[in-house]
Amino acid sequence: MDAIDKRILMVLQNDAKANIKMIAEKSGLSVSPTFARIKKLEQLGYIKKYVALLDEVKIGKSIQVFCQVTLSIHSKEVIDNFKKQIAKLHDVMGCYHVSGNYDFLLKIAVKDMNEYQQFAVEKLSVIEGISNVQSTFVLEEIKNEVVHKLQ
Repeated sequence: MDAIDKRILMVLQNDAKANIKMIAEKSGLSVSPTFARIKKLEQLGYIKKYVALLDEVKIGKSIQVFCQVTLSIHSKEVIDNFKKQIAKLHDVMGCYHVSGNYDFLLKIAVKDMNEYQQFAVEKLSVIEGISNVQSTFVLEEIKNEVVHKLQ
């Protein structure tokens, strides 16, 4: 990946709807080589997908919760089952297998406390192998970057 590829990726990170002509202008290439580079970046997996970032309050998901989940047993079976079950839950916006005092960190977005309680009781607590869940509620989002600085 060279400096031109990085410029292309920066443009796309800031505006996934940018057209090829605009990307070409900002990257210093003509349209055809820009298009070819974008396709290559997609094929090589640098670009995983194109998304729209939504306003969580406007879509009715104003409560964000981080759940620290500890498993009772650290066997491959239990870990794989946990990952499989979490992947099915639409309220889970992120799941990270971490080191430290707990095993997984979940980012959850829900409408309100009642919806979180329903999620915790009916969806999360029924997953086999969980021994402890600690929930932390976001009071204010200070920073949530989605653009990676490329050097």
